[in-house]
Amino acid sequence: MADYIAPKDTGLPDYIGGFAVTAGLGAQEKIMEFKADLDDYSAILLESIADRLAEAFAERMHDVVRHDLWGYAPDEKLTNEDMIAEKYRGIRPAPGYPACPEHTEKATLFELLDATNQTGIELTDSMAMWPGAAVSGWYFSHPDSQYFVVGRLGQDQVASYAERKGWTMKEAERWLSSNLGYEPED
Repeated sequence: MADYIAPKDTGLPDYIGGFAVTAGLGAQEKIMEFKADLDDYSAILLESIADRLAEAFAERMHDVVRHDLWGYAPDEKLTNEDMIAEKYRGIRPAPGYPACPEHTEKATLFELLDATNQTGIELTDSMAMWPGAAVSGWYFSHPDSQYFVVGRLGQDQVASYAERKGWTMKEAERWLSSNLGYEPED
């Protein structure tokens, strides 16, 4: 991901943005009400709507960044099909997804954004967001930025990451377990 941001020493103006949005505040109480009334259909429907609204809000905020805040695509005119195909410039990856599979970076993002105070979204010990109908991540505007999948990691890569994070090897292996290209030693 760092390849999509100009290094400070280049003197090139560049930006990286962060976001955290939710459409789930208060939804859990209503979902529990529906379940208590044995109305699973309404519970599932409300949960689905809240999830979709959070995703739509994140997409809309990315649109505002491209057109207005950073303004690098002020005349962008995309159809719904273009939006679905992500034909816009820039990406909005999120911690825990294939391009950045390590979830603890959410804590850094939340600290920088003061996200809990600003949005009401909290992080659990396992770095899940609560309420569940929440989306967070970064905005990149680099014209070549694209989504990718981090492949299997070698032990040397994990050791380097652990050192940079100030973690033990075991901690790094725990948080990167789905991307390990080796069997950790016990």
